[in-house]
Amino acid sequence: MWSATVLSLFPEMFPGTLGLSIAGKAMKNNIWSLKTINIRDFSNDKNGKVDDVPFGGGAGMVIKPDVIDKALSSIIDAEGPRIYLSPRGKKFDQRFAKSLSEEKGAVFICGRYEGVDERFLVHNDIIELSVGDYILSGGELGAQIVLDATIRLLPDVIGNSEGLIDESFENNLLEYPLYTQPRVWKDRMVPEVLLSGDHKKIKDWKLKQAEKITKLKRPDLWSKYKKS
Repeated sequence: MWSATVLSLFPEMFPGTLGLSIAGKAMKNNIWSLKTINIRDFSNDKNGKVDDVPFGGGAGMVIKPDVIDKALSSIIDAEGPRIYLSPRGKKFDQRFAKSLSEEKGAVFICGRYEGVDERFLVHNDIIELSVGDYILSGGELGAQIVLDATIRLLPDVIGNSEGLIDESFENNLLEYPLYTQPRVWKDRMVPEVLLSGDHKKIKDWKLKQAEKITKLKRPDLWSKYKKS
């Protein structure tokens, strides 16, 4: 069983969307598990205070290193890398999701306010991971994004695993256009080749369409594809 452990000031945000659809079904089938840790439980303050003003001045508050370190130390046996969701981290992508799915699990540290004390990150050799060039109120939604992308790659989560092969970002290509019934909709027809039954022609069409779309919409991916 792949195990996810989440440190958060708002553990009630989990499982959130992860309790539904594919991820929710996989959890019920014991393919993966979720454990949440409330960071506030490790505060020495009678009011549960976990943050303080930043040294050197600046806006907002910073989560104290001693508090969050105690929270992390409480799950020392938890499986997998320790990941802190941060806008300054490595950009999350499909490749990272695949590598994470090959681990036994992962620990997600969800910051709030302005973030956590730098010393905590350095001392514990934490991996910083970003889900995009924008700012969220906390790391919880970012953790759920990473978890969703990772869980669907675990064995037996997707019914037809072949569907993972042609997805966007596989081999640095975006996915080809998709069509279903009805064959004609608002005077627009499904491409004839998809109705031909000729598997080779269909395969070639899908590849050419994926290349065309990637070149047009994501020149950065197209460049990587051409190099590979």
